[in-house]
Amino acid sequence: MGLYQRLKSDLQKGRFAPGRILKQSELAEMYGVSRIPVRDALQRLKSEGWLSGHGKRGVAVPLFDPLEVEDLYLMRTRLEPLLLELAAPHLSGEILGRAEDILDRMEIGNQLEAAEIGALNREFHACLYRPAGRRTLFATVEQLHQQCERYIGYQSRGLDYQAQSQSEHYEILSALRQGEIQQATCILGNHISAAGQALVQHLRNP
Repeated sequence: MGLYQRLKSDLQKGRFAPGRILKQSELAEMYGVSRIPVRDALQRLKSEGWLSGHGKRGVAVPLFDPLEVEDLYLMRTRLEPLLLELAAPHLSGEILGRAEDILDRMEIGNQLEAAEIGALNREFHACLYRPAGRRTLFATVEQLHQQCERYIGYQSRGLDYQAQSQSEHYEILSALRQGEIQQATCILGNHISAAGQALVQHLRNP
């Protein structure tokens, strides 16, 4: 695993507390590498929203922002049911089978790290959305998922939300298999909205 992946995983696991300033020299010593790969990894993580600027050239771990979470989930609630509706006519039994395989891999949730949960969650949704063939809409949703990634591990562990999320994932899949597209998009919208509201409330009233 490269330094970028190691840092990203540690950020998602909460190794670095929100608000902490990260120094290249300290990280280089911590991970046993030179400053050059540290600088490159920090720049990439900053561009993806995992880190924020601090001072002239420093970086810090962003605080959890309930307003950011609310915006992300409001956008997801509106865009993802639309994308699923557009993809539905192209969802074959093989595609739905692949989606179920992803869910089955998530069933060992207590054995997975936060980064793995986030990656599998993205993979599940992408499996259902990609057949729509809507590249611009799909890319926008993918970006929203990427921005949500740093919250997913916290949500599934801190709020013990993984079991509820998994149950709703299987409900979406079941509705699609039965050809109940409207029901599937409704479950999806409620799934995203409820998760977002629970996290926003928790961040505002820790």
